[in-house]
Amino acid sequence: MNEDFLSYLWKFRLYKNEKLQTTKGEAIEVLQTGEQNHQAGPDFFNAKIKIGDTIWAGNVEIHTTASDWLKHQHQKDEAYDNVILHLVYEPDTAIKRKDGTPIPTLSLFKRIPPMIYQNFLYLNSSKDWIPCQDQITQIDSFTISTWLDRLLIERLERKINPILQALQENQNSWETTFYYFLARTFGGKVNSAPFQLLAKSLPMEVLAKHKNQLFQVEALLFGQSGLLDNKTFEEDYPNALRKEYDFLQKKFKLTPLQGHSWKFARMRPPNLPTIRIAQFATLIHQSSSLFSKVLTAQKLEDFHQLFHVELSDYWLTHYVFDKASKQRNKSLGKSTINSILINTVVPMLFVYGKKRGESDFSDRALKLLEELPAEKNSIIEKWTALGIKPKNAFESQALLQLKNEYCSEKRCLECVVGNKLVRR
Repeated sequence: MNEDFLSYLWKFRLYKNEKLQTTKGEAIEVLQTGEQNHQAGPDFFNAKIKIGDTIWAGNVEIHTTASDWLKHQHQKDEAYDNVILHLVYEPDTAIKRKDGTPIPTLSLFKRIPPMIYQNFLYLNSSKDWIPCQDQITQIDSFTISTWLDRLLIERLERKINPILQALQENQNSWETTFYYFLARTFGGKVNSAPFQLLAKSLPMEVLAKHKNQLFQVEALLFGQSGLLDNKTFEEDYPNALRKEYDFLQKKFKLTPLQGHSWKFARMRPPNLPTIRIAQFATLIHQSSSLFSKVLTAQKLEDFHQLFHVELSDYWLTHYVFDKASKQRNKSLGKSTINSILINTVVPMLFVYGKKRGESDFSDRALKLLEELPAEKNSIIEKWTALGIKPKNAFESQALLQLKNEYCSEKRCLECVVGNKLVRR
């Protein structure tokens, strides 16, 4: 037994409610269960309960055993003075408020439907990839579809605060904020942190002064990355970059990152940080007011065109400095651009619409996800193997939210699917 399950029973009134009584024998009638509180303080606010002949309005606190009230020191906390009912599984002791008045206690010890509890235990003890792995196919497609809709919005809402915080730090500059989050996405999972640090160490204003010269943009980015690191290279091009960076570093008083921050091991050559930095440099070189163009783009093809880049001659025959390779096209692939759209463009559009009260931009973000193909990663592959195959990026993003925020945390009681399975 745990508090989450007791809260679930209380919220949905799934306990046996015939002749409810306090541990002192007073009749109880639950008029309103209240609003569940996920922060500090009592578990449910604004409940309304008739105890005996009196209707009480206040809060409800839930514990597995009544003595948990004392263990948690609630008797010393004024926040719990307005508790009108103590809901417990085991009423092992009488509880009083800070002023010494007793708190009515309701025990669910013999009021839990056995099947509901068995279903909960099954999910809670599961060691499968998702707790309901053997049961999820029993849930109708409409229920899953509507749940995924809510999960996608929840995922986007979760991304609002970091963007708003960055926006405030950047004096409400949407372009600068977009620049930072775009850089993070360019780094992928492995190099997202150093890529974002790179962007923050190199102000857009500095890049803007030299954006017409790709060589200088590369010199600034590679120099700031620490990958030039006062080295002497065998080839002329990286030596020229280092020389140019030395001049620009002194001019703008720049402090580079440590080169060892970047991860190269066990990476596919197109994803190496050197290639990603070169692509990022080219995008900056060929773009002006990129976020403004994102705001005016309407079709998926428009977004793809914004992020199409062709690298300079040196990078056509190199993946890293001083090591020539067979000539290959190293423009941003469609899957990489799709990742940029999903992880940077969509959240920024969504937040922009929310912040400015212009729903057209938020709606366009959702539409873009519906037009993009579903992502390909280990989590989505496992969902597909279970028979839950996403049709587009809208659904794959929702499935990532479901797995990471609910299934992995065993929040089955807060999940529409888990809720339905428990209540069968």
